[in-house]
Amino acid sequence: MGSTEARVAVVTGAGSGIGRAVARRLLADGWSVALAGRREDALGETASTAEGTGPGSALVVPCDVTRQDDVERLFAHVLREFGRVDVLFNNAGTFGPSGDVGEIDVAGWESTVAVNLTGSFLCAGAAFRAMKAQEPQGGRIINNGSISAHTPRPRSVAYTTTKHAITGLTKSIELDGRPYGITAGQIDIGNTRTELIDTLGVGEGALQADGSRRVEPTFAVEEAAKAVVFMASLPAEASVGSLLITASGMPFVGRG
Repeated sequence: MGSTEARVAVVTGAGSGIGRAVARRLLADGWSVALAGRREDALGETASTAEGTGPGSALVVPCDVTRQDDVERLFAHVLREFGRVDVLFNNAGTFGPSGDVGEIDVAGWESTVAVNLTGSFLCAGAAFRAMKAQEPQGGRIINNGSISAHTPRPRSVAYTTTKHAITGLTKSIELDGRPYGITAGQIDIGNTRTELIDTLGVGEGALQADGSRRVEPTFAVEEAAKAVVFMASLPAEASVGSLLITASGMPFVGRG
């Protein structure tokens, strides 16, 4: 791309939390960013509160990542507007039902898999095809995993299983993308301050493996966004395959 052209990123789940923080930072750094998510009003708020300093612009595209037609329309819209896709931040996700494997129902399991895994697969596939076809070939897919891709919280079987699966998706994309200059990396984030953390009770006392509850430390979502943008901004010759970032002192190492 020429020096006056903005790099192009697609961010899913851009209406809140980590997705919103990443989209804002990319826009501030001069990227052109497609903001994808279910709530158009929330996406518009993300776009309107970002301050850009370069040639990039925001594109709001309402999209349900569990629907293949929506995902295909998203990437077709991005290609019409910006001409290419340099980075996908595969971020949309849900914690899903709380319970052990004997307690959660099939509907709760399937809805979690649909968003966290099938949605990531659909977006990665559409991005991969776009990156493979564009000139010059190549691009980067960054999947938002979780520290639950390493070890679970209690009563999180659906969420934890999907996040373990994201690791397999990331490694497969990285391997299959090599002939086309497509790289893949995964960021696993622990206890950044978002709406999701509020649902886990981290600030009041999150359930621990021994049955107790403990107030856990958190860190600013903007710091997680900086890490994602670092991964996104590397030159094509370098790639971060896996990055783990957590709140200092949180019960992750030694959990259980």
